[in-house]
Amino acid sequence: MSITVFVARRIHTMNPAYPQAEAVAVQDGKVLAVGSRDEMMAWGADGGGHGEVTVDETFVDHVLLPGFVEAHSHAMVGGMWTLPYVGFFDRTGPDGRHWPGCKTIDEVIERLRAADSENPGSEPLVAWGLDPIYFEGERLIADHLDGVSEERSVFVYHVSGHLATANNALLRAEGIDRDCPTPGVSRKADGEPDGELQEPAAMSLATTAFTKLRNAFAGDEVIWNYAFEGRNAGHTFITDLGTTQLRDAEQLERWQRVVHQPGFPARVMVAAGPGFGGGGEPAELAAMTVKLRDESTDRLHFGIVKLILDGSIQGFTARVTWPGYFQPPAGGDADGHGAAEAPDLDGGHGLWLLDPNEMANIVGAYHQAGLTVHCHCNGDEAAEVFIDAVEKSLLEHPRWDHRHTVQHCQLTTPAQYRRMAAMGMCANIFSNHIFYWGDQHRDITVGPERAARMDACATAEREGVSFSFHSDTPVTPMGHLHVSWCAVNRRTATGQVLGAEEAISVDSAMRAATIGAAHQMKVDHLVGSIETGKFADFAVLTEDPYDVNPMLLKDIGVWGTVLGGEKQPAAQPVND
Repeated sequence: MSITVFVARRIHTMNPAYPQAEAVAVQDGKVLAVGSRDEMMAWGADGGGHGEVTVDETFVDHVLLPGFVEAHSHAMVGGMWTLPYVGFFDRTGPDGRHWPGCKTIDEVIERLRAADSENPGSEPLVAWGLDPIYFEGERLIADHLDGVSEERSVFVYHVSGHLATANNALLRAEGIDRDCPTPGVSRKADGEPDGELQEPAAMSLATTAFTKLRNAFAGDEVIWNYAFEGRNAGHTFITDLGTTQLRDAEQLERWQRVVHQPGFPARVMVAAGPGFGGGGEPAELAAMTVKLRDESTDRLHFGIVKLILDGSIQGFTARVTWPGYFQPPAGGDADGHGAAEAPDLDGGHGLWLLDPNEMANIVGAYHQAGLTVHCHCNGDEAAEVFIDAVEKSLLEHPRWDHRHTVQHCQLTTPAQYRRMAAMGMCANIFSNHIFYWGDQHRDITVGPERAARMDACATAEREGVSFSFHSDTPVTPMGHLHVSWCAVNRRTATGQVLGAEEAISVDSAMRAATIGAAHQMKVDHLVGSIETGKFADFAVLTEDPYDVNPMLLKDIGVWGTVLGGEKQPAAQPVND
C-alpha cells in the first residue's frame, strides 16, 4: 500500500525514546515510522520497498502532537446546541457559531424572552448553561424566570448538569410545592420552593421539561456534533463518560452505526454505568460491559464503568468534609442545601447520589469482573469513600493494572493521593475549574486555603499518581489547550493566581493531555503517542506549545486533526 509522509515544522511524539521529529510516515491508517524527511523516504520503493511514497506538506508550517485524548466529556453537548445558551462565558458551537455569554440575570431573562418569541407555543421553554454563582448579590430563582413567562413553563439547566431552575408556572404545573418530600427541592425562608432543583431526583420532578431536555440528547446529529467539538479542539479520542445508557438497545445501536460512518472525525470510548442515583444490579451491568468490551472496534471502545457519588461544588451539593462550605447560599438548612438534604456522614456537607455504605459492594462487582471503574468525586469526602471501596475490593480480589480512577479530584488531599498511588489508582483532574470557578471557590464555596490546593496536578505528579485532566463538556468547552493552560498557569477568570504551588510544566501538561489520558482509558497501546504501530492520529497546531509563552497556551490555533491518516480540518469561526 502507499505511504504518506507528513512533513511538519516540528513533531512532538510523547515517546521518550524518540521525543521529536520532522516527519511521520503513515500507512494503512497507522504510524509506519517517525524521524527525518529523508529517513521517511527510505521506506519507499527505492529503499525498503514498502510502497510508493507521497509527501504531504500541508503541515510544513504547523506543529504535530498526538491527537488529544479527552477522558471525561459527555456526548449530550452535541444536543445542547439545539437549545438556547444562557451561560456566563462566551461559547463556540461545533459549527463554529459564537454565542456571547450572559453577564447578568437581566441578560439571561432577555435571551430567554427572545427564545420564547422565536419559538412560541405551550411546550416548556428549555435552555442551558446557567450558573447563578456568577451573579453577585442574588441567586436566580423562579420569580426571576416569571419575567420570561407567567404561563409557559421555563426550565433552565445549569452548566454543571447537577441543578436546574424553573419558573413558578412549571412548579405549579408539576405539583412541586411546599409539601414535596423529594431531596434537592430548594426552598425560601417560608418553606415554599424557590425554583432551584438540585440533582436528578429533584430535576426529574419537572417531567415535561426534563423529558424535552433528554430528547435533545438523542439523534445521530448529537454524536456528530460531539465529535466535531472534539475535532475543532485537536481531539482524536473522546470519552462519553456516563451520558449513554448502554442497556438501551437503541442508544447502543446509534453509537455502533454513527461512529463507523465515513468521515466521522474521532475515536470514542463509551462508558457503561447506572447513571445518576444508581439503578440496576451491578453484576448484570458488569456482565454486559464485559461483553461489549470484547466487541470494541478501532473506532468504538467499551470496557469502563462510570459511577456518580456526589454533586457539584459550585452547586453546594458535592460531599465535602468539615468545616463544610465557606459561604453557602442563604435559605434552606444550615448548610444552604434545602430542607430535604441527605443526612451527613461523619460531619460531611452536600448530597450523596449513591449510598456511600454500598460503594464497596458496587465497586467490588465491577472490579471482580475485570473492569475499570471511574467515579465522579468532586468533594474530598466522596473521594475517601471511593478510595476505601477500591481498597476493600483489592483486599478481597487482588488484581494488577486495574487503573480505577477518581474523576474530577477537585479537593482530593495529599494523603488521598498517596493512598491512590499505593493502589495503582489514577486521577482525572478538572483543571478548568481554576479559570471558570476559581474566584468563586476562593470567595464563596470552600475558602482561600482549600481553593489554593484544588485540582492539584502537582501533588498528583509528586506522589506518583498517573493523571490526566478534562473539560467535562458541556460543563466547560472541550479543549486540552485551555485545560493545559489552567494546569500550567492556575489563573482565575479575573487573572489571579490560585495556588501557584500546584502548577505543572508545559511538558507535564502535554503528557497528561495525550499519553496520560490514553493510559487511563487503557488505550495507550493504540493512541497517545506518535510511534510505530499506533494509529496515525494527530493534533495539528499553529504554534508550538513548548515554544510559546505559557500564558499563551490557550490561544494557540488548531488547524484540526489527522485521524487514521485522514485530514480533518476544524470548522471555521462563524459570528452570529
